[in-house]
Amino acid sequence: MASCQRLYDPTGERYGIPTYPWRMAPEGLATRRQLRARGLRPGGQDVAAQVLWYSRRYWRKGTSPIRVAYLYRLDRAKAVRPMTPAKWAALAKANAAQRICPECRRDAGYRIPASLGMCVTCADAPQLVA
Repeated sequence: MASCQRLYDPTGERYGIPTYPWRMAPEGLATRRQLRARGLRPGGQDVAAQVLWYSRRYWRKGTSPIRVAYLYRLDRAKAVRPMTPAKWAALAKANAAQRICPECRRDAGYRIPASLGMCVTCADAPQLVA
C-alpha cells in the first residue's frame, strides 16, 4: 500500500496534475479508450488528471516501471465524428494496399507482416528450395 500512497496526489503538488493510483480515479474521468467505448472523444480538452501504476512488464533496464494513462473529463467530451463515405473508401484502399505482396504482386488475403515484408508463401520459398 505504500507504493500506492506515493502515486496518490489528488491536488497535483508532486506531479503537476491530479494523480491517482490504478483503479482509484474519481467518477467523471475516463481514459481515451474508455471514452471511445462510450462513443466519445476528448474534443480538444486538456488532460484533467492521470493514473499511474507500476508494471513488471516494463521493469527492464533503460525503461521506467511506472506507466501512465491520462484522464479526461466526461462532461467536456464530445461525440465521435462519424465516418464519411470518403473516409471509408480511403481506409479500404489503405488496407487493400497492405494485402498486396511486393514480391509476387498477389493479394495475400491478409495484411502482410511488417516483420517479413512479403507474404508468408514468398518468405518460406527460399526454405522450400534448399
